[in-house]
Amino acid sequence: MRIRRKSNRFQGPTTSASPGFKPKYTKAGALRGFTLVEVVISLGIVTLLFSGILTAYIQAGRQAEWAGYSLAAQAIGIQQIEQARSAVWDFNMNQLTNLNLQSWTYNATTQVGTGYTTNVLDVPISGTNIVIATNFVTVKVLNLTGLPNTQVQMVTVDTVWPFQSYTGKRVFTNRTATYVGPDDRAASSL
Repeated sequence: MRIRRKSNRFQGPTTSASPGFKPKYTKAGALRGFTLVEVVISLGIVTLLFSGILTAYIQAGRQAEWAGYSLAAQAIGIQQIEQARSAVWDFNMNQLTNLNLQSWTYNATTQVGTGYTTNVLDVPISGTNIVIATNFVTVKVLNLTGLPNTQVQMVTVDTVWPFQSYTGKRVFTNRTATYVGPDDRAASSL
């Protein structure tokens, strides 16, 4: 029986330093880097990705700014509502018609009063970027149905405020309303 001996020659991939170097892949271009088309397409994908992220970041910032303006306008409207709620009103005295408003008009026939005030929004300012909001106040006497001689007054405050958008200034409105019942307390006891 004859034993075949294995050759001592290395059968693995050869290197350029070894004689008779042949590349493992023989296709043309298999050893080259990326083509120009592949680089341009990958840059386009990265550009789209980052532009989407930046747009979302900018939109989130604008939405947060709008929310701050809206909350400040709501606070101004609630201040006006609280002024109306602190007024004495019963059937002998009605201080709701004496609110500190500009252009106050009260129609005794319809029992509706209207007026307005202006205030500066409580948002961070620097220099001349002050934002002014306007409260349009309506006070209306309502007779409750089913209850004889029962009245309430509805106080409605519409706070109108501007917001700078990409297309120019836009105007937004926050509405706050409350009902005020008779106090039955004398002004002298206050």
